[in-house]
Amino acid sequence: MAVTAELAQAYEECRLITRREAKNFYYAFLTLPAERRKAIYVAYTFCRYCDDSVDSEGSLNQKLSMLEELKRKLDLSYRGQATEPVFLGLADVAQNYDIPQDYFQEVLSGVESDLVKTRYQDFDELRQYCYQVASVVGLICLQIFGYRDDRAKQHAVDLGLAMQLTNIARDVREDLELDRIYLPQEEMARFGYSEAELRAGIVNDSFRELMEFQAQRARQYFQSGFLLLPFLAPRSRACPAVLGRLYSLVLDRIEGAGYDVLHRRISLSKGEKLRVTAKAWLTAMLPYWTQAQK
Repeated sequence: MAVTAELAQAYEECRLITRREAKNFYYAFLTLPAERRKAIYVAYTFCRYCDDSVDSEGSLNQKLSMLEELKRKLDLSYRGQATEPVFLGLADVAQNYDIPQDYFQEVLSGVESDLVKTRYQDFDELRQYCYQVASVVGLICLQIFGYRDDRAKQHAVDLGLAMQLTNIARDVREDLELDRIYLPQEEMARFGYSEAELRAGIVNDSFRELMEFQAQRARQYFQSGFLLLPFLAPRSRACPAVLGRLYSLVLDRIEGAGYDVLHRRISLSKGEKLRVTAKAWLTAMLPYWTQAQK
């Protein structure tokens, strides 16, 4: 698709939305080459639209209708019939980077589940949710990054799982305010911690042990996720390296706070994000520069 004025507008709109909304992600995206960065902005904006449709004001039926409308627009994008700026961009990115439509449909299915499912019986159920809302996003990004071996896909999946599990651990209180509990019910029972205690904001040994278990599982997925980097195009490696490091640092902070995520919001400062971004970018680019000098 030629870069028309409409398409240029689409990319710029996605850039502005990403800069305003992306927080941790925006710093990582800055490390990408310009064309791949533009493509990531489009993918992020689509995911933002999905999240916003679920978190917006309105009835359940209205929110489900918004998701159906997104599905319709996604389908039009893949048919080459998109008319709105963001979906024109999506059509261009999907074609340029050979992104399967199923990936975006999985994201829609994942956010839709937030409307109809507020408890997860066990980790198998939770893992499926995390795969849809995070791992599949990692697979979309993988297409944009460029990779040289299909083994990269499993590591991208695992990095997405690690990041989403970190989000879940950090956001226990905020999710509870929306009557959502992502901590598996079976594991809460195993560690002897009840929903009533969670609602009362009780941080006891049972809660700490439960949260330590969640953190250690996320750590295992990070270990696999970081193995993704050598499979990527050299200029793309810094982006997932930054994302993984930022989220693993959040996990460090959760552990350092004694897993008390019920009475404080765990976050990183802008300076910390910039330092992590710079270090990861330099580390990822050093082999590329060294090779270029030969």
